[in-house]
Amino acid sequence: MKRLVSEAKYHLIPLNEIGGYQVRPGIYEINGATAIPGGVNFTIHSNQATGCELLLFHREENEPYTVIPFPENYRIGNVYSMIVFGLQIQEFEYAYRIDGPYCPKQGLLFDKNRILLDPYAKAVTGQSVWGEKRKSAGNQYHARVVRDDFDWEDAKPLLTPLEDTVIYEMHVRGFTKDASSGVKCPGTFAGIYEKIPYLKELGVTAIEFMPIFEFDELRDAREYQGNRLLNYWGYNTVSFFAPNTSYAAGIEYNQEGNELKHLIKTLHENGMEVYLDVVFNHTAEGNENGPVISFKGLDNQIYYMLTPEGYYYNFSGCGNTLNCNHPIVQQMILECLRYWVISYRIDGFRFDLASILGRNEDGSPMSKPPLLQSLAFDPILGNVKLIAEAWDAGGLYQVGNFPSWNRWVEWNGKYRDDMRAFLKGDLGKAECAVTRMFGSKDLYHGKLGNTTSVNFITCHDGFTLYDLYAYNQKHNEANGWSNSDGANDNASWNCGIEGETEDEGVNCLRLRMMKNAAAVLLLSRGVPMFLAGDEFGNTQFGNNNPYCQDNIISWLDWNLLKKNKQLFDFFKAMIAFRKKHDPVRKYTPVCEMGFPAMSAHDVSPWEDHFKEDSHYIGLMYAGRTNGKDDCIYVAVNTYWEPLHVKLPSLPLNMRWYQVADTYEADSIMENGILVSEDIYVRERSVMVFEVRNVYE
Repeated sequence: MKRLVSEAKYHLIPLNEIGGYQVRPGIYEINGATAIPGGVNFTIHSNQATGCELLLFHREENEPYTVIPFPENYRIGNVYSMIVFGLQIQEFEYAYRIDGPYCPKQGLLFDKNRILLDPYAKAVTGQSVWGEKRKSAGNQYHARVVRDDFDWEDAKPLLTPLEDTVIYEMHVRGFTKDASSGVKCPGTFAGIYEKIPYLKELGVTAIEFMPIFEFDELRDAREYQGNRLLNYWGYNTVSFFAPNTSYAAGIEYNQEGNELKHLIKTLHENGMEVYLDVVFNHTAEGNENGPVISFKGLDNQIYYMLTPEGYYYNFSGCGNTLNCNHPIVQQMILECLRYWVISYRIDGFRFDLASILGRNEDGSPMSKPPLLQSLAFDPILGNVKLIAEAWDAGGLYQVGNFPSWNRWVEWNGKYRDDMRAFLKGDLGKAECAVTRMFGSKDLYHGKLGNTTSVNFITCHDGFTLYDLYAYNQKHNEANGWSNSDGANDNASWNCGIEGETEDEGVNCLRLRMMKNAAAVLLLSRGVPMFLAGDEFGNTQFGNNNPYCQDNIISWLDWNLLKKNKQLFDFFKAMIAFRKKHDPVRKYTPVCEMGFPAMSAHDVSPWEDHFKEDSHYIGLMYAGRTNGKDDCIYVAVNTYWEPLHVKLPSLPLNMRWYQVADTYEADSIMENGILVSEDIYVRERSVMVFEVRNVYE
């Protein structure tokens, strides 16, 4: 890129004049619009187009002030490229018109009168105010040229190993939008910046943002019972290369993304990586009834999976499906991810409905999907975490079988399901729970050690941790679909009363259940992830699909941090405990006590043949930390009565110390309590023990 721009500076001079503008053939290798010395390079490609026009607009105007057609000799292959000299990037917005054949049954939707957004646009105009309707006519979008001059100084990637990673999933707007957040710029990247001390105190090592690519929150907007329902989550991408400008606290004309970059840089300085939830399975253009924004008008039959009749396959559940394994689409996705890594220093990507990325053009699953393979081996993405949501809305479920090349890791949906069932006391789940907590070897044997599994009990999709123990059924009536949307099987338990209650016993039990979940999650092999707000008992009032709720249902209520301070303290302590003890996270040198690296126990030590009615598991991790023996025992009782448990016997100079007990209000024993090998684990509680040398 720098070499090409340098060549442009010294060798590229105008060759033609069109409409009063000096122009010449452009730099064909650089897609999108790029400022170069003396002008702007515009490059766009379309396989079946017969003509292309560049449209320049004054800011926020619908009619172009000039139209510059690409001369036919400016086209090489299927690529149109032109340098327009004398343009000042702050003075214009741009779009395209593409001519070509129109035959919907063949998937051809060219229209020379339709205004199209550049698919490689680095900034999209007109959506900088959240929830405010764009002023542009019809569905037209314009783009801006971005000046990429952010100073990263001497910043280097953190390269946090997966085994040391704790992921915190967050919606940018919902994290600080509520007044209780106390920030100056609620609902923005700047608002998150103000919360960095909180995140650092909590101890998470990676922030995973729900979609931040430019999306249209007004798509399918509607009124229901006096509430305005929006596309709040943002899983409807308009532009893959552009940050959502409504998440910025200020207007960033031609420097879009700088506020986000400042946030990322500061998170890195505070020891936290940044992952993006990316949505390459579908776009905001929807099906044949949806708008034409960009891809449909450029190369509809290339960018989307189409039926023989020209309709859209819908493996995403959102109207269309990107044709990810077409070489053109592969190129776009790869360039996109590279751009975010180079320009924004992103550390990882979570791929929404990633199984779609492995489907062929006819929708069939591929054994070695070229897109997934190219991402796995791309040198620029070489140190980036690649996380797959290993299923899609078309019924393809690949948890444990996602093509990985030892690079891809997976959201482990089976961890969520099995651990939820075991924690609430279901029969026949003890052995499954042991398998999940020990890294799901049944799914990931021989893969990335203990880090292929991203373990989670909650995420944005489903109940919050509090709601998991406050509701037996979903309560999605506010979504306007008669409570028909969202999952019906949540493996939840309301602890005896549905919803909010003043019953102190029920509330104490719910708090204990949340601590139990935090303990097992953070003391499992694999990569733990939890939803923002779970650490202080945030509620969505039983809504397990609040994709459309831009209100207190989705916004974090920071008042609960004070109310549930002991839950926050427990999360913080368990994260710190996980970091302190290497054998919990990974294999280490064998401990001198002779214990195996991982072992499971019933109420009697070394008995690991769990019965159908078993409600207790004891898990022991053993190895070495900082050159010393390190042994941890986690006692999990999901039974409704206390259980007498015997801990494994230790050498004479070693003793068991209790360091946590979720049954107690003060669940963390900072200095530890010396205990005998005979203990009682009270009903529905988790206890944690560590071995100490009495002579040290």
